Amino acid sequence: MKASLKGRYANEKNTAGATLVVNAGDVKLRASMSDATFVDGPSLNGLTLAVEKPGFFIVDYDDFRFQFMNTVRVAEMPLKLTYSHSRGDNRTAVEGAFMFDSANTVSANYVLGTRNCKLKYSYVHGGDTTFEQCYDWGKMAWDFAISRRVYDDVFKATYQISNSDLALEWSRNSKFNGTFKMISNHESFFIFFQISAYMNLAEESKNPKIIAESSWDLEI
Repeated sequence: MKASLKGRYANEKNTAGATLVVNAGDVKLRASMSDATFVDGPSLNGLTLAVEKPGFFIVDYDDFRFQFMNTVRVAEMPLKLTYSHSRGDNRTAVEGAFMFDSANTVSANYVLGTRNCKLKYSYVHGGDTTFEQCYDWGKMAWDFAISRRVYDDVFKATYQISNSDLALEWSRNSKFNGTFKMISNHESFFIFFQISAYMNLAEESKNPKIIAESSWDLEI
């Protein structure tokens, strides 16, 4: 069983949430709660239930969203296919990712019935630096991103040409081993921390939007 606690701080709003995952054979049962579940007393607001088989399907009962995944091999290279549909907004999307080797990947995403189609190329240099370029047919514009991993830290910069948005991000994902006072067994837990800054270069004020997120994952 796995439990997660998440917190998010932004300029205009702070949020919190919790997730509980129970393994049932090859299937995982997940219950997610937001601060809306407890802010005015216990309620069903913000409660989401889902069933997942990693690598095969996800069924989310909140807005009845389902997603199917599969991997086939083309010329001995993996092609990952994903089909998702949400009844809440009547949105259907298909996605494919073709990995030529460990460094080069081409992926495409298309929302049926719209012009929302994206084509992305990703290149990993030296195993720790990733370059990404994405063309959005809906916006008729390019997006660029570069990230670098330094031990447990990942530094990432993203620029969207369509709206002149620049984003800088720093995240850390660490594993710790320890013994909790309320549990006698030896447990492992993961801590994820992320700070992001967003700025629109087309605006005169150029006031950055700061977002800080943290999560604690406990495996019981």
